[in-house]
Amino acid sequence: MGKKSRRHATPENAKPKRREVPFVERPFEGLPAETDLVAMREILPSASAELDIDGTPVLFVTLLPDQLPALRREDGTVVVAFQTRMRSGDASRDIAHAYTKALELEPGRPLYLSELPEPGTRLQDLIPAGEPLTVTVHQGFEYWVDPATERTAELEEALDAAAGNAVPMEAVPGVTSAYWTRMGKEFLRWIRPEPEYDLLDALARLQSKRQTDLEDGARLIGAFRTCGVLVPVWELNPGTEADELTGACRDFEGRLQEALAVDGPLDADERRARAGLIARQVSLR
Repeated sequence: MGKKSRRHATPENAKPKRREVPFVERPFEGLPAETDLVAMREILPSASAELDIDGTPVLFVTLLPDQLPALRREDGTVVVAFQTRMRSGDASRDIAHAYTKALELEPGRPLYLSELPEPGTRLQDLIPAGEPLTVTVHQGFEYWVDPATERTAELEEALDAAAGNAVPMEAVPGVTSAYWTRMGKEFLRWIRPEPEYDLLDALARLQSKRQTDLEDGARLIGAFRTCGVLVPVWELNPGTEADELTGACRDFEGRLQEALAVDGPLDADERRARAGLIARQVSLR
C-alpha cells in the first residue's frame, strides 16, 4: 500500500459513519390522537390535521404529490406528509425531520430528501401532550393546492383523477379511530389504543361467547398489527354505510371494556379463541 492509500485509510480521515435511527415499535405513543395518526400513516388515503408549532402553521396530511415528504406554501404554512417513500425505524422521527427541513425552505418550494435522518427531534418533542389534534378524512386531495395557486383545468383534472383512484373511506361518526371502507365489500377497521396482548385477551373472551360480531351479520374476520397497536377488522353487511355504524360500535365498546376489565388467565375456550384470532391475521390496509 502506498503512502497516499495509507493516509486515506487512517481513522482520522475516514468518513464518519451515519447513525441509524433506533426502531420504535409504537412511534406515536404519547401524542394526542395517537390512533388517528396511525390511521394517517397506514390506512387512510386522504386525511389532514392542522396545528401550530411555535407560531408556524402546520398541516399534516396523509400524502403529497410524488410522495414528497413536505413542502412550504407561499403563506409560510408547512405541509408534511405521513406516507412517503423513505422510512427509518421511527415514523415520528421521519415526520419531525421533514418538518424541520421544510422550515428552511423558501415559500412555495417542495422538500426533497436523499437520505434517511439520523437520530434527533421527534414529534413528541414538537407537539405538547395536551395539544388538541383533530384528524379530518377527505374524499379528495384539495389540500394539495396552495390557496395562492391558480386553479387551472389541468390542475382540476389531476385532482379528480387522484380522488377517483383513492379507496372510499370514512370515519364512523362519534367513534374514535373507527374507519369504514368499501373494497368491493364493506369493512370496518378500528384502531385500538390498548396494549396488544390485553386487547387480544379481551377479544378472545368475547369470541368464546360469540360476542365479537359488530351487529348481526357483521363478523370479526381478524386483525392486523401496525405502529405497535392492534387493528381489528370486521366484514360488514352488504351496503352498510359509515353513519349506520355508530350505535353498533358503541355497543361493542361497552362489551369490550367489560372484557378488558376481567382479571385472571384465559380458560381453555378463551385460549382456543385467542389462538384463532392470532391465526387470522389480515392484511386489509
